[in-house]
Amino acid sequence: MRNRARYLIPLLVAGVVAAGCTGGGSTPPAPQGSGSASAPGAAAANPNSLPRNETLYMSGTQWGPPANFNPIREWDSATGTKGLAYETLFHFDPNAGKLIPWLAESGDWVDDKTYQVKLRSGVTWSDGKPFTSADVKYTFELGKMETIPYHNIWDFLTTVEAVDPQTVKFSFSKANYQQWSFNLYSRSIVPEHIWKDRSEQDVLDGVNENPVATGAYKYMSHDQDRVIWVKRDDWWGKTALRMDPKPKYIVDIVNSSNEVAMGLLLQKGLDLSNNFLPGAANLVKGNFGVSTFYPEPPYMLSANTAWLVPNTTKKPMDDPEFRKALAYSVDTKKIIEGVYGNLVKVSSPTGLLPQWDQYVDQSVVGQSGFTFDTAKAKKLLADAGYRDRDGDGLVENKDGSKINLKLIVPSGWTDWMESIRVIAASAKDAGINVTPDFPDFNALVEVRNSGKFDLLINNERGLSSTPWTYYDYIFQLPIRKVQNTVNFGRYENKEAWDLVHELDQVKADDVEGMKAVISKLQKIHLDEMPIIPLWYNGLWSQVSSSVWKNWPSSAPNAPKTAPVAWRNWMELGGFETIAQLQPANP
Repeated sequence: MRNRARYLIPLLVAGVVAAGCTGGGSTPPAPQGSGSASAPGAAAANPNSLPRNETLYMSGTQWGPPANFNPIREWDSATGTKGLAYETLFHFDPNAGKLIPWLAESGDWVDDKTYQVKLRSGVTWSDGKPFTSADVKYTFELGKMETIPYHNIWDFLTTVEAVDPQTVKFSFSKANYQQWSFNLYSRSIVPEHIWKDRSEQDVLDGVNENPVATGAYKYMSHDQDRVIWVKRDDWWGKTALRMDPKPKYIVDIVNSSNEVAMGLLLQKGLDLSNNFLPGAANLVKGNFGVSTFYPEPPYMLSANTAWLVPNTTKKPMDDPEFRKALAYSVDTKKIIEGVYGNLVKVSSPTGLLPQWDQYVDQSVVGQSGFTFDTAKAKKLLADAGYRDRDGDGLVENKDGSKINLKLIVPSGWTDWMESIRVIAASAKDAGINVTPDFPDFNALVEVRNSGKFDLLINNERGLSSTPWTYYDYIFQLPIRKVQNTVNFGRYENKEAWDLVHELDQVKADDVEGMKAVISKLQKIHLDEMPIIPLWYNGLWSQVSSSVWKNWPSSAPNAPKTAPVAWRNWMELGGFETIAQLQPANP
């Protein structure tokens, strides 16, 4: 799943302002209730359009016409399907580091293998039917279908019992506490009375038009370039959560281009942009009415880690010493400053996000960590037997064969394209022959998943309730013929994978117990370097306060929730951000 938006043409802010003023940065029109359209600012001229002062316009996730409204398909469902419409048992607050009761009033481990959830009373589906434990039981039991994304929980979940209408009991063969905490806020609950007769194919692949859900917003309409959600006046959370979102309508606009996204922001036609905008720093500094979480570098919160991933099944990447030399060769600071203009931060050698700093063992980092050091990279190569035998400035394999490594990122992802040019140049300075290459996205996915690549950049594990998800990504075994979501470098280390299992079985509130296991995982990671952490990608977010105010920021007394509507981030603070907005001109 991609949590980052990228564009083909990075533009200077000044150019975008000019385009916006002359009409060159055309503004996608705002919708009417029927799905037809008129310009966002034209509400007064056209009484059938959505009132601008009641409508939140956002963009940054959707890359084409809305594909479906199916919450089981968390990777391509229309923005808002999960979070605005469908809800989860809990949310997770990254600032407090704890689960927040949502559809569930509470949840507790009643013994080592039993977790019991007490559901809120008075919750109704958008068709008026009551929400009960039967819906939760049905939703989790959908995971018994092999094609369902959370099928693997049934490796340790044995039964789900609806004890009474408000109580659900989950019984396990073993208590994978970390994995379970992640599932508690990740699984959208669907209505049994609507879904019960659907086939496995329809559950996974169905469009699910006109979704029936429990959330604060319900589906209104959609078109090729937008989805429109309308507020539910009878949403249960007004009373139980004391939340009453002020936008009556939410319009998610399909991403088109960098110029259009920036133009929309500058013309007050977009309130929340979760796109990567290369000129964001100039927007903030230029008094354009656009702000970010921080008023200075890095401007954004951190969302995920970008790694350099070597294919450990190929020479010389099968050698840990070569991988470490490669890590020392990367001039990450040059990428941060030259490519991103300080919109991102250099990663810890562990790759753990800043929100997980408490789990970083600094003694391990001090002993085994790395930094940019061309001389150290050259020494590691020489000590490991990689020498320049023909005097061309580039080392050969130990057997004398040439090293020709291709580093790939998708064509059109301009920030990553420029980044790997820097990586290739700094690697050559250390004597490693790396060539950047830019296949189209689908071609990259094919070679990545099948293990037919040399080097690539990836960032597909972001912030979660637990670093367990991070190490599950790095070390997951067994290696399969096709690796769709994890361990693209096909690194095999049974000791590390056993430690990931051990971490999974540490209780989520046992921080010291988690640290002890994570320290061992960090030691293996930094000694073996199966992936090379480079930088933290930002939680891309640029906001306008012309229509809505009280956006999250680092300012005193401002909200500190995630200012983002990306898929699977609504439960990490994105919905709370929307719920606390206030009209700028009440």
